[in-house]
Amino acid sequence: MLADKDRIFRNLYGVHDWGLKGAMQRGAWDGTKAIITKGRDWIINEMKASGLRGRGGAGFPTGLKWSFMPKESTDGRPSYLVVNADESEPGTCKDREIMRHDPHLLIEGCLIAGFAMNAHTGYIYVRGEYIHERERLEAAIEQAYEAGLLGKKNKCGWDFDLYVHHGAGAYICGEETALLESLEGKKGMPRLKPPFPANVGLYGCPTTVNNVESIAVAPDILRRGAAWFSGFGRPNNAGTKLFCVSGHVNQPCNVEEAMSIPFRELIDKHCGGIRGGWDNLLACIPGGSSVPIVPAAQIVDCPMDFDALKELKSGLGTAAVIVMDKSTDVVRAIARISYFYKHESCGQCTPCREGTGWMWRVLTRMAEGRAQKKEIDLLLDVAGQVEGHTICALGDAAAWPVQGLIRHFRHDIEKRIDDYAANPHSDSVLVAAE
Repeated sequence: MLADKDRIFRNLYGVHDWGLKGAMQRGAWDGTKAIITKGRDWIINEMKASGLRGRGGAGFPTGLKWSFMPKESTDGRPSYLVVNADESEPGTCKDREIMRHDPHLLIEGCLIAGFAMNAHTGYIYVRGEYIHERERLEAAIEQAYEAGLLGKKNKCGWDFDLYVHHGAGAYICGEETALLESLEGKKGMPRLKPPFPANVGLYGCPTTVNNVESIAVAPDILRRGAAWFSGFGRPNNAGTKLFCVSGHVNQPCNVEEAMSIPFRELIDKHCGGIRGGWDNLLACIPGGSSVPIVPAAQIVDCPMDFDALKELKSGLGTAAVIVMDKSTDVVRAIARISYFYKHESCGQCTPCREGTGWMWRVLTRMAEGRAQKKEIDLLLDVAGQVEGHTICALGDAAAWPVQGLIRHFRHDIEKRIDDYAANPHSDSVLVAAE
């Protein structure tokens, strides 16, 4: 269990002062100028050595991502830092707590990351529904300007301006290139890659897009040292992580824990166990609604990190742990998730535009039992044709829950079909659809 002294987010629950004074008492903005004085190469090498992998879902090494940015501008183009605060993955609610309760960690991280990437300007793209979070963030940025920590000729030694941009509530804008399109005032639709944002990003300039949590942990890593951060978790899965646990646990919560904590320990220590006891656990979606579901027998002793969950053909994603007990209608649950991706598809790519709606319609019939068993393999085949054949990862996000359902709960679909065939007029079969 992570000791309190090792926590980065010390006001996760909003118990203390969120403002500049409270943040400084907790250690924020301590020695920021000294960190910047050590130079870009030191910062990037330290971030690489820490083993921090992106906390937005993909898990790409953060230090490596920063190193892709050009060290000096050779063609007059400025560099930009963009923070992805469009937290729209169902089940995920960690970044909002950072912005509400500890915004100065993010602001200081932006300044340091901006310096490391030769960027004098940063943008924080906030989800459309996050009204209070945006107001809190803007107030904190104003405090930082008034204290001389941001802006031209600030106390930290790196000219840096930070702006908040409020989105309009589209899930697709959480994809980095769609976010950049939206930030430029265009329709939020993903771009083809290459060119990658590090070369051609915001306004055609070198840009790095990072998740809120990835940026917010950077100052503490640089203050306490890469070796401290990499001491948590298994190799290649280093550091502390915010877990959002929801669903059928006794005490749903957001909690900062060490990476690779076993699932059972996470639930018992922070959530008061599974509702109805461990024997009542059916399955878990371990990383937000886009990752495949994992049955109880496989997840119960699994380390919660990128590699262990990948071995189970799922993923850590944003670490939004959605727990399902045996009262769950798992077919209906995945059908509901399927509807979300159908609704949020931007429609640019044919496999996603057509495939998400088709999968949802078939799953809805399966939830009611109004399907044939041969359609299960057809559904799996279509999910495979959507996966990996779209510009962005929304196609994958729509396909993976369907694949996980068929992989582990095919028998539930078949039983639903058999029950309906035996008694097509039974209300008990149709209750799943209501």
